[in-house]
Formats: sequence, structure tokens, C-alpha cells
Amino acid sequence: MKDVTFLHPGFFWLFALLPLAIGWYIWTRKKQTATLKISSLNAFKAKPSLLGRLKPLLFVLRLLALSCMIVALARPRTVDVNNKTKTTRGIDIVIAMDVSGSMLARDLKPNRMEALKSVAQNFVDGRPNDRIGLVVYAGEAYTKTPVTSDKALVIDAIKSVKYDETVLKDGTGIGVGLATAVNRLKDSKAKSRVIILLTDGVNNSGVIDPRMAADIAKEYGIKVYTIGIGTNGMAEFPYAKKPDGGFVYKMMQVEIDQELMKEIAKKTNGKYFRATSNTKLKSIYDEINKLETTEIEEMKYYNYDEKFHMWAWIAFGLLLAEIVARKTLYRSFI
Repeated sequence: MKDVTFLHPGFFWLFALLPLAIGWYIWTRKKQTATLKISSLNAFKAKPSLLGRLKPLLFVLRLLALSCMIVALARPRTVDVNNKTKTTRGIDIVIAMDVSGSMLARDLKPNRMEALKSVAQNFVDGRPNDRIGLVVYAGEAYTKTPVTSDKALVIDAIKSVKYDETVLKDGTGIGVGLATAVNRLKDSKAKSRVIILLTDGVNNSGVIDPRMAADIAKEYGIKVYTIGIGTNGMAEFPYAKKPDGGFVYKMMQVEIDQELMKEIAKKTNGKYFRATSNTKLKSIYDEINKLETTEIEEMKYYNYDEKFHMWAWIAFGLLLAEIVARKTLYRSFI
């Protein structure tokens, strides 16, 4: 009976009548057998036959038949459900990630870059129906992963992100980062196109003005969510390298051009967020996840396998056995 459901479970209330039937059978049992009154039974003393002792089984057969009929009326069946989903409104998203040296600051744990990578991976994993790409920028920018539906590829790309001054010139080129992200989305056929632009500083590098890049994004109908990452006040920043390649840290003032980030978001109908902790950063991505929802049409196909036929046949067999036994072995002529 595993995975069996019942279409009309209300019929199981009929089982409450079976104790009444048993009581009635016990009450009228003696009246069901013909009796003969005589002055003495000495001449008739004998052990009851096995057939006589088994006669109550006729009533048991009837009870079992009634029970099977009740189960059959309840319509037992198994169901196999097939789900088919169809995305009716796809979203293309590009994450533009600042990978400058300041992203190694330790105001988020273990540092800004690692905290961001962890949250971004969860964000990508939670959007199975959208295409996502990754752009990294510092003083310059490049596309690490084009817009793709291969989430494993995007997650691997995010995991491999690191600060490397031999690959990208250090600095914060917000304009080139945003322009590169726009370039990845401008030819997209998706009905909704989104850029998540993250930085922890002020625009001090690159040949493209961030406001001009925002104008281009607006022209193409691309929405930009901007995130300023970094605690309020002071934070441990890397400012020099040790002989072994490690960094020397010291407390420095956090500088984020919030007015620029707000302007970019407003111009493109996006929204500006400030991530001052790991928890806040996660909540920001959760909010963006809710703001940019993908409409999905889900269709369910139900295949039912009816099981009541078996119970009906068992009930029929039990009733037939009772009738045959009553008309042959237990037939009475009195």
C-alpha cells in the first residue's frame, strides 16, 4: 500500500458498522440454527464435528468481503506526477566585480573579496532559469565568463577570482567595468537585462566615464543594481607587500563614491545598496533575487493507476466462497 492514495476516503466510515454487525451476529447466532426440544440428550451425546466448529467462518468470510468492498469504494490508486516547467520571462544578468587591491580589506570576513565570492556563488546557484555572466575589473576590465546558462561554469569562474596585479592594473575603473558589462548584454534577446555592479572605492582609473557608461546602459534598457562594499569608518587595508608576497595591513578610512553609485542606479531604474558586513551583503543579494524574479509556467501531468479492481474481485471471491459453502457443506433442510 506504499504511495497509495484514496479518492473517496469517506467510505472508510463504513468500517464503524462492522462491530454492529458482529454484535448482531452474536445476538442472533442461536436463532440461526434449528432446535429440537426433547426430554433427554443422552442418546445424542457426541463431540461436535470439525465442520460444525468451522461454521462461524462463513460470517468471517462475509465480514472480509464487506471490508474489501469498503476499500474498493474508497478508490485506492497510485499517482505518478510529471512536472514540466517553461520559462516565460528569462533574465540575463552580468555580475561586475571589483577585484582591486582594496577588496582584500578585512572589514568583511575573511576579506571583502572572499565574502563577495561566497555570496555571489549562492546567488548564481539560486537562479537556475536565468543566464549569468561575470565581468571583473580593477584599473582595466575583462569578461571572465560570457552570459551563459551553465551555472557550474559561472560558479567555477567566481571561485577562481583573485587579486592579481599582473593580470589587471590596480585601481578602480568603475566606468570600464560597467561598460564591459553593458557590452555583454547589449545584444541579448532576453526580456529583462540586469547588471550587478559592485565596488569598494571611487572611480580613479579607466578611460570611460561611469556616467557615460550608465547612459549607454539606459539606452539599451539595462537595469543596474549598484553595491558599495565596506564598513563605515575605518578598515584594515593592504598597503604594502612583505618579502614573502604577503600583505602588510593598516587601518585606513573607507572611501566609497556613494553619490556616483546612487546616480548610476537611479538613471537605469536600478537600486543602490551598501554592504557593511557579511550579513548585510547576503541580504542585499537576497533582495535583488526577489526584485528580479523569473516567471515560470509549471505544468503537472497526473497518471493514475486504479487499484480498486483488485479489492472488488477479492470481495466477490469471498462472497462466492461463503455462498457456495452455505449452499453445500452447511445446507440445512430444517
